[in-house]
Amino acid sequence: MSTTLYRKYRPQTFAELQSQEHVIRTLQGALASGRVGHAYLFAGPRGTGKTTMARLMAKAINCQSTKSQVSNPKQTPNYKFQIEPCNECNSCISINAGRSLDLIEIDAASNRGIDEIRNLKEAAGTAASSSRYKIFIIDEVHMLTKEAFNALLKTLEEPPSHIVFMLATTEPHKLPETILSRVQRFDFRKHGKDEIVKKLKKIAGSEKIIIDDESLELIAVSASGSMRDAESALGKVIAFCGTTIVAEQTSMILGIIPEHAHAEFLKNIIEKKSTDAIAQIAVLYESGVSMEQFCAQFLNYIRRQLIESLKNNRDPKPLVRIIEAFFKAKSELKSSPIPQLPLELAAIELSL
Repeated sequence: MSTTLYRKYRPQTFAELQSQEHVIRTLQGALASGRVGHAYLFAGPRGTGKTTMARLMAKAINCQSTKSQVSNPKQTPNYKFQIEPCNECNSCISINAGRSLDLIEIDAASNRGIDEIRNLKEAAGTAASSSRYKIFIIDEVHMLTKEAFNALLKTLEEPPSHIVFMLATTEPHKLPETILSRVQRFDFRKHGKDEIVKKLKKIAGSEKIIIDDESLELIAVSASGSMRDAESALGKVIAFCGTTIVAEQTSMILGIIPEHAHAEFLKNIIEKKSTDAIAQIAVLYESGVSMEQFCAQFLNYIRRQLIESLKNNRDPKPLVRIIEAFFKAKSELKSSPIPQLPLELAAIELSL
């Protein structure tokens, strides 16, 4: 079975990880000064590099290379940290291959009970097998039960000197304050569209895929700031299209409406051409496009137009009225006996 793109092109150094420079700078500063904490919390939207960052830190902490090493005066005088993992030593290679005995990863979404945390505490009591530190990564940590959190808290309060915890979550507000007060928290940003396009272009080049710029833009916008979602979407399109990809295919496969279609629909609404707007809705519906998906994408398109109008000192009221009408239509789509009816009514109402 071939490796998925987001796994194949997962960053292997801090330099390769995009959008999180503020986190990288602080963590590398900690490595350089030898002041690595015992527990970190990486919080932010999905697909922004939280687990990847945790693995990079694990590699840097246990890297056995002599390149770019710095002394750790706080803990062991002769021990050194890497400010960038080498990916060549035994420790880095074993982590990259997923077979390191000193890196233990737990998915709290499926291992959320007190028994799993008790097993973790027992493992934390033993020394690392071949490295200086034993690293525990707990993904989706907010999914732990109350009892599990209480058990974890005891370990965080008095952690063994050879243990480092890396917690990752998309919902930090669900973590108890007692946990939050015992970790160093870092908030991750969504990836920008241009950053996603740049990464997708690089992947396409490596995979010898010819893909047009509009397809890259469509994938990047649909990913909503998640690099992982963008890479997964690209993999899906490649699986269907092969080595040459154009926007029309990308739109069809991912269910994304091209921007020019939104522009045409908005033009029909503004010019009160309800018949043309309804005809366009019919074409989309008959081609298999989800009306909810179309409405959501159209609202996002109008929002961008609204922001642009404010920047250029244009009257925003017409766009505000359209947004309100289609926002109402979107809420009615789920209960409508005729899927396209709420959108048709919105188009007619705006033409009156």
